[in-house]
Amino acid sequence: MRQVTLARKTAETDITVSVNLDGTGACACHTGVGFFDHMLDQLARHSLIDIEVKATGDLHIDDHHTVEDCGIALGQALVQALGDKRGIRRYGACHLAMDDALLRCALDLSGRPYLVWNVDFPAQKIGTFDTELVREFFQALSTHGGITLHLERLHGINAHHIAEATFKAVARALREAVEPDPRRAGAIPSTKGAL
Repeated sequence: MRQVTLARKTAETDITVSVNLDGTGACACHTGVGFFDHMLDQLARHSLIDIEVKATGDLHIDDHHTVEDCGIALGQALVQALGDKRGIRRYGACHLAMDDALLRCALDLSGRPYLVWNVDFPAQKIGTFDTELVREFFQALSTHGGITLHLERLHGINAHHIAEATFKAVARALREAVEPDPRRAGAIPSTKGAL
């Protein structure tokens, strides 16, 4: 199964997403929010998950609904693509350095959404993009993807570098977590027998 396309339409956004967990990191993301498209490209490229996003949103208001709803749709797509999670590694972690920025990410594809967010930004904007939307995206992804997600900025003075390192760290951790584990032989990675 490990690949899925789904659509989400509300009064605020119209979004179609596709993911292929066994991809090469290809990205075709068009949200109308340039910096966010750049971040989604990092998410795809460093997770090796092919990601396509086509989004139309109420950008005349601001970028919030578009960014958040893309997180919702991508989280839902991950859940569908993972199925019963049989044979995956489940956990992933990454310390990622990007110039001045150092980010730590640990995640669990547990089905129990929880976000621990210890990432602050030295600026409220990156160009026209509100830095608070980085957290909004990961909150939506965590909630709708059933992901326990811990993120911490250990160092960083440049808002662009911090944001990009955050997406890259999550990508690397996701890559590890969704990979098939050859030692599991198709078993569900939980003593409960279900995730």
